[in-house]
Amino acid sequence: MHAITIERPGGPEALRWTEVADPAPGDGEVLIEVVAAGVNRADALQRQGFYPPPKDAPPYPGLEVSGRVRALGSGVHTLQVGQEVCALLGGGGYAELVVAPAAQVLPVPKNVGLVDAAGLPEVAATVFSNIVDLARLKPGETLLVHGGGSGIGTFAVQLGKALGAEVVATARAAKRDRLLALGADRVIDYTAADFAKEVQADVVLDIMGGPYLKPNVDVLKVGGRLVVIGLQGGRTGELDMGQLLTKRALVAGTTLRARSAGEKAAIVRGVREEVWPLLDEGMIRPVIDTRKPITEAADAHRLLESNEHFGKILLTVA
Repeated sequence: MHAITIERPGGPEALRWTEVADPAPGDGEVLIEVVAAGVNRADALQRQGFYPPPKDAPPYPGLEVSGRVRALGSGVHTLQVGQEVCALLGGGGYAELVVAPAAQVLPVPKNVGLVDAAGLPEVAATVFSNIVDLARLKPGETLLVHGGGSGIGTFAVQLGKALGAEVVATARAAKRDRLLALGADRVIDYTAADFAKEVQADVVLDIMGGPYLKPNVDVLKVGGRLVVIGLQGGRTGELDMGQLLTKRALVAGTTLRARSAGEKAAIVRGVREEVWPLLDEGMIRPVIDTRKPITEAADAHRLLESNEHFGKILLTVA
């Protein structure tokens, strides 16, 4: 088969479409013939040499795919050869074939095409595990989503609304109308306004990290929950512990890729039970900005890093 390999840590030009050995499914695994793969920030970090894959994952980028089951490993009875699926991976999705644990494989939702389903597993698992499992977002609460125009952001806006929350997103002005159309109640242009003076929130989903730590705690209501899932702005920030105590607030940081197989299986099970019905009913949909041939992975990474996209970027396999 062929896969996108990383010639050396560096820029998008380091990505190469290369012939590599075919994978084979082990116990509890399935082999998937890839139709499309989602592009994520973690892929760019891996390309730069900052985010190595887990020891049991292929060395190629790619945390989510859609495709058809090619073969079943021993002990797999819940899936069938030829079935259209999408899957959460530890890596290896930028390829013609990939192996995935059966517990991390999902059926393609009724209202979603096979290609576009590649943009669901990573964002659905990330958003669900953080705003539902961890932050316990409730109907009537206010959710603040940073990076509203990203793949994570567009999904979080929709899930927050489906759960009955008021949703506020930060994004550039050019993305405002599209976020409102997705269901956001308000959009704050972070380049022109101080979001900390514009909103009070029960839950904050943050991708920026360090420089947003103080303003994020400022916006929390009493009993508020801040979940940090990215460090695009930096790794360190100042925190007023007295303010945290006064607000009885929770500050948590999470990642998905490094979690154990058991943890990922539990998250995927929750996604299937609580999020997939919303997709089947059309209450949530994948938001796809661009579909590019997998041989143009370098251009896809350039688009990702430009922050000009709205929603997911996908790589398609002919």
